[in-house]
Amino acid sequence: MARTAPAPDAAIRARLDTVRDPLLSLARDLHAHPETAFAEHHAADALTRLLADAGFAVERGTAGLPTAFTATAGPADADLTVGLCLEYDALPDLGHACGHNLIAAAGAGAAIALAAAAGDLGLRVKALGTPAEEGGGGKILMLDAGAFDDVSCALMVHPGPADDFGGSSRASRGVVAEYEGRAAHAAVAPHDGLNAADACVVAQTALALLRQQLPDGVRMHGIVTHGGDRTNIIPARARMKWQLRADTLDELETLWPRIRACFEAGAVATGCELTLTEPSPAYADLRQDAWLGDAYARHVRALGRDPEPAVFIGASTDMGNISRALPAVHPTIGLSCHARPHTAEFAEATIGEPADRAVLDGALAMALTAADLAADPEQRARVTAAHRARARRADAGQRRSSAGSPLG
Repeated sequence: MARTAPAPDAAIRARLDTVRDPLLSLARDLHAHPETAFAEHHAADALTRLLADAGFAVERGTAGLPTAFTATAGPADADLTVGLCLEYDALPDLGHACGHNLIAAAGAGAAIALAAAAGDLGLRVKALGTPAEEGGGGKILMLDAGAFDDVSCALMVHPGPADDFGGSSRASRGVVAEYEGRAAHAAVAPHDGLNAADACVVAQTALALLRQQLPDGVRMHGIVTHGGDRTNIIPARARMKWQLRADTLDELETLWPRIRACFEAGAVATGCELTLTEPSPAYADLRQDAWLGDAYARHVRALGRDPEPAVFIGASTDMGNISRALPAVHPTIGLSCHARPHTAEFAEATIGEPADRAVLDGALAMALTAADLAADPEQRARVTAAHRARARRADAGQRRSSAGSPLG
């Protein structure tokens, strides 16, 4: 009697089971070797090695970023390409206090498991190694460089205290304010100086007062990264980094003139010169795909979890920009802890039995969600039609750009 191939669901589960131990070892290894934005060389090496061993075709240095990569498997001519986003940068001083070690392992596990059924489902799998989520916008740089052009939809899971799905996030914009003044002896001739540190104080005071007139949900938080070198020298240079958040990018854009005026006030009051720069692209608010989110929630419920529909995620993510370009989900996989991300206590929670379970549950739920999409004719048609429309818009924009302007 001829043997029949296992159903996609069974093949996915079986393949995930074979890589269970390597995935959990990977999550622990990344936790033990935290690397900050654009310096995630150990993580990129470990992930690409795992995916290559699983039969994926790996490309390093995607979008010109040394620690970015893509890894693909499945039929090259498939009309549906499922992207799995892997984050792996850590936080300075706090290590993996946002759980990106778990995001990377779960995403790699989902990609490997889904690849086992890619032929039967008629889909292509693309794992995208996306550096610098904590600052730098790796996904945005990869999106702009075309790394997502062949991706029909994108999935990832993010650890948190409890499970949820479907929420939006805040838009975010980073600003660096640098003041240039004039040094002078602080005791002998302070009147000869232009105090750049004072410019920071004036700007901070203006920003603090502006908070009274800001809409609910807007956040402004910053630090002084340089305020002088010696107490007996009027500081000639000072520098601040600020992060601005609002419900949408449009709201941030509307508020920007008032915020910029606060930085300018520091320069006007002290006679210093001001330079404003943005160190990374702005993060858009997250817009999760409802159907994919519901499918994911159904699968994690079957694994014994109880995800709540989320209304709003207070943080920001560069996955927001991906979600504006193509159908995407960014649910939270719970660690059953009270600690919140970006704390030392949460870093401790991203290793151990609940963290191991989050990796495996997240990987399986994402892979099964993608399989559901591939097997549902209506939803598959919706996603692939949107992908084709996006490609046509990109082609039209490229043609317009290529036409250029008349020489003069």
